[in-house]
Amino acid sequence: MKSVFATKKLTLNEINEICGGRLICSGIEGDAVIDGICTDSREADEKTLFVAIEGEHVDGHDYILSAVGRGCPFSLASKMTEMNTEKPYGIILVEDTVAALGKIAKAYKANYDCFTVGVTGSVGKTTTKEFIAAVLSEKTRTFKTEGNHNSVIGMPLSMLEMPEKMGAAVLEMGMSGFGEISSMARAARPDVAVITTIGTSHMEQLGSRENICRAKMEITEGLSEDGVLILNGDEPLLVSADKGGKKVFYIAIENRDADCRALNIRMSIGKTVFDLLSGGRIYSDIEIPVMGQHNVYAALFAFSVGKLFGMDIEAIRRGLMNYRNIGMRQNIYGLGGITLIEDCYNASPESMRSAIDVMHELSEQKKGARTAALLGDMLELGENSPMLHREVGRYLARSGADLLFAYGPRAENIALAAIENGMKPENVYVNLKAGTPEITGDMMIHALKKDDILLVKASRSVAAEKVIEYLRENIDKLLK
Repeated sequence: MKSVFATKKLTLNEINEICGGRLICSGIEGDAVIDGICTDSREADEKTLFVAIEGEHVDGHDYILSAVGRGCPFSLASKMTEMNTEKPYGIILVEDTVAALGKIAKAYKANYDCFTVGVTGSVGKTTTKEFIAAVLSEKTRTFKTEGNHNSVIGMPLSMLEMPEKMGAAVLEMGMSGFGEISSMARAARPDVAVITTIGTSHMEQLGSRENICRAKMEITEGLSEDGVLILNGDEPLLVSADKGGKKVFYIAIENRDADCRALNIRMSIGKTVFDLLSGGRIYSDIEIPVMGQHNVYAALFAFSVGKLFGMDIEAIRRGLMNYRNIGMRQNIYGLGGITLIEDCYNASPESMRSAIDVMHELSEQKKGARTAALLGDMLELGENSPMLHREVGRYLARSGADLLFAYGPRAENIALAAIENGMKPENVYVNLKAGTPEITGDMMIHALKKDDILLVKASRSVAAEKVIEYLRENIDKLLK
């Protein structure tokens, strides 16, 4: 990954001072100017600082000499490499290169005076970020992290690309273990911190939902002195968590004590409408251009951020309506006579249930159309993985789904639980080989009928979108 400084360039000496490192130079001066930063030596050039990161499988320090050979003289490292070269180089030695990257991003952002929102949570981070950015954009130029640049490496690199004269920034923060949210929050210094929910993703690394909650609450460690923490008031773990003395604002659907609450939720094809209670006042007919209760939560967060930013209700309404899905998140469209819900970006037990709910809401709008779901493996669930897959199968069966296509070795548990909870075995199709989309695609060609609703949902590594590609390539056979 590579980022180019959007505005001010930095010298080697300046970066060394920011990081608190030790500069080792040969044939190069400390006042040399650096235009950007990369973490892949193949993207390095004569104006780029190569950050050597020691990963689980690859150690970036092994590629410092390669970067120098490509004409990149600048490196940030946590250990010295044997530099058997006559080419010039300048190496900044630090204890932790990832932590140093966060320090660079923090120092760079200090050049800007912009309202900053940090967004984390187990489920719904990206959707919530997009809703918040859409709302804030109605008042000011708004920067947001793009794609999956929400890691302890990706988010700081994204910050370096923030242009001048931004009035607001919305930064998404993901994590895989303790300490990562803390690092990102300290770099971002958000004025508002949002935690969407506490789920079961990363159970493999953290062991329990309580530990996941602790890791997410690290966002308070970087929250500005008078910053506000906005939490999901329907999540007991967040309600009872240590808030670090920060001002807290709750959004909710069920919790009557929340500061901002959605009421009277109504759904129709392609949209959701609800009333909103906040500050003792009812705002009627708030509309968002997507279906699902999980999207209502995201809209509540965005509404609350907009109010904290001093926006009026009409501007917030416009912003909510300007939200657009990105990537492969809940895209609903027709394909060869069926209605497809493409939601292949990622999956957890919580997001699986939300997607199943949307499928059935759509079925009701289409006067009871048959429902079919391709549900694939969910990853990073640890020793509870079989049980959590079975819970999804149980939820699908009890929701009244007509067909199930289980895709991947872990998804076998979804199929078994679905049958145990009432789905007819002849309506359950299983393909344990996630790399064979044509097998599941042929199952669908055989089983689907005109006007069916098909949900496709799985973890990113399963690449369930390839099944959709197979259906598209064989659309002449579909429903024949």
